Amino acid sequence: MKMIQRIERAAPAIKKRLRVAAYARVSVESERMKHSLSAQVSYYSARIQQRPDWEYAGVYADYGISGTGTAKREAFQRMLADCEAGRIDLVLTKSIQRFARNTVDLLQTVRRLKELGIEVYFEKEYIETALYLISTPNTGLFFAYCSIYCGFVGASEPSHCGLSLICRLNLQNNTKRL
Repeated sequence: MKMIQRIERAAPAIKKRLRVAAYARVSVESERMKHSLSAQVSYYSARIQQRPDWEYAGVYADYGISGTGTAKREAFQRMLADCEAGRIDLVLTKSIQRFARNTVDLLQTVRRLKELGIEVYFEKEYIETALYLISTPNTGLFFAYCSIYCGFVGASEPSHCGLSLICRLNLQNNTKRL
């Protein structure tokens, strides 16, 4: 007796897109800073939406609020709540000092996001938290150093070149994925 074999068509594997958000902040309320924040929001919105492997999860922006603490930064808190709710896989930000000027806040936030499986990418310093084991003492010290350095240096562009070089040399695998 002849047997009929049913052949199931395998559904193509659909690669999950990363849900990507960005965080932007300026601490001084002025027309120039308002323009800077607007430019950051536009830049990140476009950058995220241009990548076919990324899904736009929003841009969170705080205006006229210092980065020395996280409690008063409403957009930052909203972003963290969305991370906790599983709506974000990757957070882009201009620099460590835009994300947190306080070393304790930086380390606690990055560690918590890492526990949730969420990466943070600091563009100016070329740091991808996915490449670091944040819980190890050496990496914790490295992030503390970066945070303290950014706090002292402020927004002075030329001096960030030194930190950028140190960060890139510190990477075990210096492949720029983002």
